[in-house]
Amino acid sequence: MQGTVDRAGRGLPRSEELRNNGVVKYVGEDRVAPTGAPQEELATGERSTRNRVARSILDHGPSTVAELAGRLGLTHAAVRRHLDALVADDVVQPREQRVYGARTRGRPAKAFALTECGRDAFDQSYDQLAVDALRWIAEREGGDDAVLAFARARFAEQAEGYREAIEAAGPEKRAEALAKALSADGYAATARSAPVGEQLCQHHCPVVHVAEKFPQLCEAETEIFSRLLGTHVQRLATIAHGDGVCTTFIPKASPASAPPAPQLAPQLSTTTHKASARTAGRNPA
Repeated sequence: MQGTVDRAGRGLPRSEELRNNGVVKYVGEDRVAPTGAPQEELATGERSTRNRVARSILDHGPSTVAELAGRLGLTHAAVRRHLDALVADDVVQPREQRVYGARTRGRPAKAFALTECGRDAFDQSYDQLAVDALRWIAEREGGDDAVLAFARARFAEQAEGYREAIEAAGPEKRAEALAKALSADGYAATARSAPVGEQLCQHHCPVVHVAEKFPQLCEAETEIFSRLLGTHVQRLATIAHGDGVCTTFIPKASPASAPPAPQLAPQLSTTTHKASARTAGRNPA
């Protein structure tokens, strides 16, 4: 996933400034910006400095205002201002600093630590961990069929949360209900009319890097869509295959003949919706 947005739409942009330890250009608080400098240039400097504050906490652990000011060459007031903004964005949180030995007079200085949201803004290795785990499953537990069985079980469990919303929608609104449910899980999905049916479009794929190596994830997802909507569906394109959007075609059915959305089973038969699943991750010829 590129350019991750955190759960509440807050946090730091996942930019090169966050990922790298190299020197970044910024308009520091003790430096005077050139006359007539564009406003966006000043904003970029503010963001770069804020990223440096967060990066310093990542590299050195919970830090006080004085420690950050010393490491970054900023004034205490400037550090506090950036910390206030980072706290408001749920990137860092203040905590009482632990005191070892005899306590001195006065209140101990607060130390600022990264939140879970703040850590998510920096590089993670979850994609590689998932790829390694699926490769281990394939090698030890039965090859591609074992990976597909895992993918089916995973998506079946995930889709249980979608079923209620889809069953509550009318037959003509099920694709739209599924799109809303997927969007809540980060897939940025939409449903739109198409000739003789509808298209379900997923503009983002949270597991794209894993799906590139294991297309069984796309196959299992296609099967789940078919079961949720109670009709045959066809995967036309996937982001994992290099397309811009994951696109699934849903043929139009008359309200009178449309079957109810079925209950999801924990595991699916290896022959269920075989024709639909085998087109997953590929553009049809």
